[in-house]
Amino acid sequence: MAKGEIKNRESFLDTIANNLARPRKTSGVERPKWSNQVQWNVLANYTQDELLDVLEKQCDSIHTDLVRTSENDLSQALRNVIEGFGGKSVMTWDDSRFNSFGLADSFRAWKQDGIDVHKWDASNGDQSIQLAEQADVGITFSDITLAESGTVVLFSDQGKGRSVSLLPATYIAIIPKSTIVPRMTQATREIHQRVENGERIASCVNFISGPSNSADIEMNLVVGVHGPIKATYIVVEDC
Repeated sequence: MAKGEIKNRESFLDTIANNLARPRKTSGVERPKWSNQVQWNVLANYTQDELLDVLEKQCDSIHTDLVRTSENDLSQALRNVIEGFGGKSVMTWDDSRFNSFGLADSFRAWKQDGIDVHKWDASNGDQSIQLAEQADVGITFSDITLAESGTVVLFSDQGKGRSVSLLPATYIAIIPKSTIVPRMTQATREIHQRVENGERIASCVNFISGPSNSADIEMNLVVGVHGPIKATYIVVEDC
């Protein structure tokens, strides 16, 4: 099968229609218009500052620390969190935002103090995965941030390997305050709009809410079972 080719689609859809005892609809299909769309009302009139307050409160429920800082103080705030984690090895995305927020120079200076910072190399994915696995701390930016659930949305592609947020022992998400939206409703709308505008969206979009956890066994919550055992969100005042 060629890449992207769909096999047996027509017969598959015919079978579904037959089981529904009706002919297939091949035209005139329209998106339903719901009379009630209450999902748009939740936190709808909140300001960015109020959404940040909601996010901070939710972080208590998902075992995640939240630090507020300015762009000027971001480097020191980030270093404080890394040192609090006892981090000596750091893995980051290859992301231009590290430069635009003035962090690239800080990373070079930290090496003199024994903090090694490695950047994801898309041309050598295997080595990058190994470095992420060995790192004490993984750092990414959040592309969209959901206040209601305390979730960071990561568009993982090219230099933004998903291993950076999944494999290190601890995880830091840098959240520009302008990325905070009320909930999943607004996040999916933004993604859909980007696609409709012809923008190329990452094939892997991760929704991460704090450190890894599971309550599958007797409903007892266990944190840090299959990924970072601790997480911190650093919110940067950029709006």
